[in-house]
Amino acid sequence: MQITLIAIGKTDSPDLGRLMDIYEKRLAHYIKFELLVLPDIKNSKNLSETQQKEKEGALILKQVQPSDVVVLLDEKGKQYSSMEFSQFLQKKMNSGIKKLVLVIGGPYGFSEAVYARGREKLGLSKMTFSHQMVRLFIIEQLYRGFTILRNEPYHHQ
Repeated sequence: MQITLIAIGKTDSPDLGRLMDIYEKRLAHYIKFELLVLPDIKNSKNLSETQQKEKEGALILKQVQPSDVVVLLDEKGKQYSSMEFSQFLQKKMNSGIKKLVLVIGGPYGFSEAVYARGREKLGLSKMTFSHQMVRLFIIEQLYRGFTILRNEPYHHQ
């Protein structure tokens, strides 16, 4: 299985970028992983929330293949403990899917078309985080999940 994380807009903080790089390299020992950063929408200040979501949604959907399993990172999504998330990953791998696509929406969330394409929603917390922080958190949780599955000493319970 391959995992692709789709996000809108570059990471402004070099510190966050370095931390993401660390976990991406660690994650590469377990699974093929790709962070796909789509460009920010130009002139977004002149767009309504709905228009911005539609434009972002079109960019996202261009990157998704019909056979991909799409999971949206959404504040209303199902929340897991790290142990439960590792089991979520194991079930996805056992199901024989080729590509799991995790998607982080823009500042206003997802368009209706993206919600329709997503198979399920995953919530990281009831709290709100910046989209840039979410990238780091989900990459770290992917790494943590694979260390749990391998019974490696990274996660302490």
